[in-house]
Amino acid sequence: MNTAESSTVDSGLIWFKSSYSGAEGGDCVEVAADPGVVHIRDSKAVAGPVMRVSRAAWAGFLGLPR
Repeated sequence: MNTAESSTVDSGLIWFKSSYSGAEGGDCVEVAADPGVVHIRDSKAVAGPVMRVSRAAWAGFLGLPR
């Protein structure tokens, strides 16, 4: 799997919080997608590192057919 990290906030992306995140806060993951890449970050550190993976790698992580 190819991954890349960045410490910049990506403008223009629409971020979605994990459906497994509860209303009480805690550890949450957010994802945003553009045509070729899925961006993943910690919801408590929105300006922190962002991991980027291919759509195929993300589908494999979710257990979806590629």
